[in-house]
This record gives sequence, C-alpha cells and structure tokens, in this order.
Amino acid sequence: MNQVTYTITDNREIAPGVYRMTLTGDTGAITAPGQFINIALDDLFLRRPISVCDWDDKGLVIIYKVVGKGTGQMSGMQPGQALDCLVGLGNGYDIAACPQAPVLVGGGVGVPPLYGLAKRLIASGRKPSVVLGFNRADEIFYDMEFAALGVNVTVTTVDGSAGMKGFVTNALQGGEYVCACGPEPMLKAVHKIASGGQFSFEARMGCGFGACMGCSCQTVAGPKRICKDGPILTKEEILW
Repeated sequence: MNQVTYTITDNREIAPGVYRMTLTGDTGAITAPGQFINIALDDLFLRRPISVCDWDDKGLVIIYKVVGKGTGQMSGMQPGQALDCLVGLGNGYDIAACPQAPVLVGGGVGVPPLYGLAKRLIASGRKPSVVLGFNRADEIFYDMEFAALGVNVTVTTVDGSAGMKGFVTNALQGGEYVCACGPEPMLKAVHKIASGGQFSFEARMGCGFGACMGCSCQTVAGPKRICKDGPILTKEEILW
C-alpha cells in the first residue's frame, strides 16, 4: 500500500450519475485487477473506496456512481485538482487461477474492475467472455470498450430495453467459472449456478487496509476482512 497524490486529467459523466475519472501518478502499488484505492475528500472523516478500472505506468482510471456526499463531491472535481489516495488495497483477482475461458460477470458499477481484468486475461493468452447487467438501456456503459478488446459481450437489462431481457443469470448456461463483481443479490444468484470462480464484495470500510476490522465477514475459513483479505473471495469460501 502506498499513499499517492494523483492529478485529475479528466472527469466526465458516462451514464446517468456514473462518472469516469482519469488520474496521473504513481501506480507501482497496483499489482492485480480488482484492487481499489481509498480517496481522501474535504470535510469527510472516512476515505471513499473506489475500484480501479484500469491502469498503466502513468496513471489509472476509476468509474464511480454518485450515491452520497463523497461521490457527489468527486463528480464536481475538475482537471488539475489533486487527490490524496491510498493505493494498492485489496487482494485483486488471481489470473493464474482462471481457466482458459472464464466468464466475467458485472452488474452496474461492478463492471469497472472487470475491464482491467479482461485486458490482463487476454494478455495472459486466455479468452474471456463478458456479461454485463443493467436495469435499463440508458444505464449501460463500457460495453463498447469491452467489445474493442475483442471479447464476446452480452448485455442484459431488467426491463428489456437493450440486449437480453432479464438478469445476468439469464445469459449464463450454468456451470461456468466466473469472475463476478456487482450487488450482493447478483453475486448470490451467480454463485448458485457457477462451477467455480472469484467474487468481488463491497463493504463499509473504516480504514481500507485491515486495521479496524470493521468490514469483516464470515467465510468457511473463519472471519476475513473485505478490505485486505478480499474484496475477492473464491466460490468455495463464501458463506451467505
């Protein structure tokens, strides 16, 4: 974990209430897709954890949804502003554990970390496919970016206004190895039909690096901290 001051180079809305922010600065602490940063914001005691969408040696991209005061403050930030971040938090997805053709399953703002994962799976010689779930057509984002990587992309919408009508599970046959990120009801439904996989969980975090124990959850191996031992848990260790 490093503490890094990033400079915002772009911050724009890509779907209703969903923003894409590009930051320049040191990314040496980021070692795996699915890790997150923890952002300090003015007049807020706790930092805000946001997953890394993608990164290179010059900076990183995050995608966030405005849901409260912190993300609301972020949505108004302009290029040139600085952000104080804790970087390289969480365990990330284990690419070596993935089979040749894993299915990446994302719901809403669970989609972003799967983009960085897809790029690195492809670089490792694997051939992932992607299922993205949204409530309606105007909420869809990053489907074209995934398609540009050359992967097969299936979009589902609950109301049927775009892609396949229904939930992400409607696009799965059952028995797939999945890498999933999204709301807990989605993760639970995917977990039920997947043969194996890695699941990224959200939790309210106090510190973001395992000191406060505030985001602990029970697993088959006992308590684990979502911020440090996670946010990625394997299918076999998850207890609902």
